[in-house]
Amino acid sequence: MNRIERLSAILIQLQSKKVVTAEAIAERFSISLRTVYRDIKALAASGVPLIGEAGVGYSLVAGYQLPPVQFTVAEATAFLTAEKLVDKLTDTSLSTNYRSAMFKVKAVMRYAEKEYLDLLDDNIAVLENNYVPQDETKAAGLGQLISAIAKKEIIELTYFANHNQRSSVRQIEPIGVFYQYNKWHLIAYCHLRNDYRDFRLDRVEALKNTGKQFQLTHPTLHKFLKQIVRDEQLYTVVIRFDNDVLKYIGEQKYYNGFVSQRSYKEYTDMTFLTAHLEGITRWYFMYADSAELIAPPELKLRSKAYLKEIAKKINS
Repeated sequence: MNRIERLSAILIQLQSKKVVTAEAIAERFSISLRTVYRDIKALAASGVPLIGEAGVGYSLVAGYQLPPVQFTVAEATAFLTAEKLVDKLTDTSLSTNYRSAMFKVKAVMRYAEKEYLDLLDDNIAVLENNYVPQDETKAAGLGQLISAIAKKEIIELTYFANHNQRSSVRQIEPIGVFYQYNKWHLIAYCHLRNDYRDFRLDRVEALKNTGKQFQLTHPTLHKFLKQIVRDEQLYTVVIRFDNDVLKYIGEQKYYNGFVSQRSYKEYTDMTFLTAHLEGITRWYFMYADSAELIAPPELKLRSKAYLKEIAKKINS
């Protein structure tokens, strides 16, 4: 990217947010802060009405607007790909709104570029795993929750707890949502428990806005997720697999906290980082005749206990 292109991109970035820090610009374009300051000075010299405050960031004077943005083919292709993911992984309201936004993106493109996207549309797909039960609700209420997070609105939800197989009505202060292991999760402060909770959206039976705003100051989602990782006891697991079974393992290893592997002539040592010894032990038994437990000792003890239980059932 040459300097003219970068200045144009910085101007678009400034229009996208109320305040943009020099650090954010430097990180996006992989340039030094000194280069950012020179670029901002060049924009101001060209007549762009900028407001800057040391230690805060830069913003455009209220009311200043750029001409309509012309998307590149590569950018529009990225939008098209994202549309496929949004349609499969979010609720109806979000996918409908995204589809509407895509019409606006295409509206400002030249005819040849529109034709290019139309040809691509039937050649990009997101397929569901037929061997994994599908969530029929498709994260119902996701759009409503995202709106409540932005507006700091208290939500009342009916939630089915898996551990006791019961439903309860509770008021929560939503903090953020994240997608993990094919499920959407909501982190929120629960008034019933007076603590933070992780709610799976596929277990939310009903939700509604209360019209009330919450006043508590909560940590950001990213800080909360980092705290979860710190609080979890993680085990380093090493399993030695015969090389002839690697073709059957495929991507399964990634669902068990795969970190790295080292290959030898006849076997491969795989290292995992997991908080759930129960799950990885049961997964190991799928390949136990062609695998050896190296670490930790707890995993070996747990496996021996399973073997005894298996022997009892086989011999009974």
